Amino acid sequence: MKLTPFHVAVPVGDLDEARSFYGGLLGCEEGRSDRDWVDFNLFGHQFVCHRFPEGVPVERARQHYNSVDGHDVPVPHYGVVLPMDEWNQLAERLAAAKTPFIIAPYIRFRGKPGEQGTFFISDPSGNALEFKGFSNFDLLFTD
Repeated sequence: MKLTPFHVAVPVGDLDEARSFYGGLLGCEEGRSDRDWVDFNLFGHQFVCHRFPEGVPVERARQHYNSVDGHDVPVPHYGVVLPMDEWNQLAERLAAAKTPFIIAPYIRFRGKPGEQGTFFISDPSGNALEFKGFSNFDLLFTD
């Protein structure tokens, strides 16, 4: 069985500190980033640091949302990166089962090297999961 890359997003207080730790100390290559988040290649897995607002205790940050593409993305969240055909099949199966989406399936970075499908659901305990779909895993960390 071939394993696919894991995806996890965690809250951090300072993106520069996160860059120094993950990029500098651990040697993780930096991928896409925005004002409030940065992707790292953590040994082939997609590890994302989302900045939480200054003055917010980390315990409270774990119930935080960042705006991404006009959606409120829950932080922390975790998930997997799937081949696009498997991602489409899973999205269709969940929709057919009337699974409530936190964020319904859509395509990000359309027409760019990092084009990807994404959607979010919750498990029965309220943990947020993101499922991503890529046509080319070689572009997982590319803008």
